[in-house]
Amino acid sequence: MAFTGPTPPRKTTIYLIGDSTIAQKTRQTFPETGWGMPLGTFFDTTVVVANHAQNGRSTRTFLAENRWQPIAAALQPGDYVLVQFGHNDESEAHPDRYTSPADYRRNLLKFVQETRARKAYPVIITPVTRRKFKDGRQQETHVAYSAATAELARAERVPLIDLDKLSRELLQQFGEENSRLLFLQLAPGDHPNYPYGRQDNTHFSELGARKMAQLVVSEIKAQQLLGLADHLAQPTAKNAVPPTPAGKDAQPTTP
Repeated sequence: MAFTGPTPPRKTTIYLIGDSTIAQKTRQTFPETGWGMPLGTFFDTTVVVANHAQNGRSTRTFLAENRWQPIAAALQPGDYVLVQFGHNDESEAHPDRYTSPADYRRNLLKFVQETRARKAYPVIITPVTRRKFKDGRQQETHVAYSAATAELARAERVPLIDLDKLSRELLQQFGEENSRLLFLQLAPGDHPNYPYGRQDNTHFSELGARKMAQLVVSEIKAQQLLGLADHLAQPTAKNAVPPTPAGKDAQPTTP
């Protein structure tokens, strides 16, 4: 009789649903990076990040295209669903995706209720800011939809990550010019995917995506969100040692 070892423990899954600011990008769109792409590197091996965010989707179209229903069906007790929409919901110029604030709130509520029905944990996130400076100050770019997100979180007692506010503060720290580094800002010839350049104040560079993911992780840790903070990766002994400054007294490191 063949010996079978113990069944490995089931990993916790963090599902990400949202729009292009989170989504997994293709090689053809690199260096555009969604903040969901580096998120998994901040967690230990007991966690799997399943990024189901899609470019161009609002809460309404995400539901209408049957993107949410398979996720809800797959949820297991103890899983997490991180929800960040708003960019496309508020796009009145695109009626194919526009969703009124009231309908946006109802759709968020559906995500929350159906997540909880599966004994999983919803976390609501306000839409990450667009880069928009005026007189040296980063402007608020999602007023109505961030307010609707926060109101729902309060009413339903759902953990809230105010990424709108946090990302605006980050851009202000970088400043009007340096904050370009966080976004897909390319001059002609910088990258073969964008031979004519790109001036994009919505989608992130690799650096910007990592910085936004760090903001999310910092709030998970600060709020001790539903035990999720217990799954954050810990520094290894090697990486925890500060690097030795270069100079005559510096010792060579063992490869």
